[in-house]
Amino acid sequence: MNEHVRIITDSGCDISPANEEKYKDLLVIIPFELTINGESFTDRKDIEIHEFYKILKENSEIPKHSQITAIRFEEKYRELYAEGVREIIVDVINAAGSQTYASAVMAKEAVKDELPDLVIHTVDSQNYSLGYGYPVVEACRKLSEGQSVDSVVAYLEDWARHIEAYVVGFDLRHMKKSGRITAAASFLGELMGLKPIISLFAEKTEVVKKARGEKAAIDTAVEYIAARIIPETPYTVITTTRPELDKEIIDKLTKKLGYGPAMVEPTGMVVSCNAGPDMIGILLRGPERA
Repeated sequence: MNEHVRIITDSGCDISPANEEKYKDLLVIIPFELTINGESFTDRKDIEIHEFYKILKENSEIPKHSQITAIRFEEKYRELYAEGVREIIVDVINAAGSQTYASAVMAKEAVKDELPDLVIHTVDSQNYSLGYGYPVVEACRKLSEGQSVDSVVAYLEDWARHIEAYVVGFDLRHMKKSGRITAAASFLGELMGLKPIISLFAEKTEVVKKARGEKAAIDTAVEYIAARIIPETPYTVITTTRPELDKEIIDKLTKKLGYGPAMVEPTGMVVSCNAGPDMIGILLRGPERA
């Protein structure tokens, strides 16, 4: 493993603590800061995720998360450089939904004269949660096995051009309040018991399918995902507060596709404060985007 290389991501990646510890010599996760009822929290540090779901359910106020600023990226670049790092890969949350990627690029420009021998590769993941968390973990594995930085950057960029995310929304009240998932705000079928399947990647957020009731929504999502995924490629699942439905959709996807998810993790604070505590997400490799 090259001790002069690091991968930086943000806490919206939903990488498990076990994987963060496994790749601690390669991986740096910069946390978002969140505000709930006037109280500030550091993501992945100050509050357990299931306690956060409880807060989301019990409070009418939508938690807010701040962007990761260019100054914080500059500080991290300098800190890693002082530790002997000379090449950094930055792969962060979708640039269409956050200024975090722009901050990483701005910081790269700010330190280029000061640290001329520091090479920084910036990747816009074009996605959320395990949509970039999974490939970042794979990138760490590849680097630890001796693969080159250039090949790993190419791998991450390829994932960004293919990754698609779908949310099965069981209760859209939170999504509508947050205003961040515009497809939810425009969905009008709830009074008839309709549940939407929402696409959420790159600049796209739209209702792609809808079904009457939770069970039908799961069946519809499984069929839609099976039609979208590139055969035999990895997919991941993010969960919230519906374990019985999590099991059902995972079992049905496994049967339909012939293999199970590469990762299953609880949805972290950044995504759940916008998507709410009552949904399931599926993230997959679909057709390449330009």
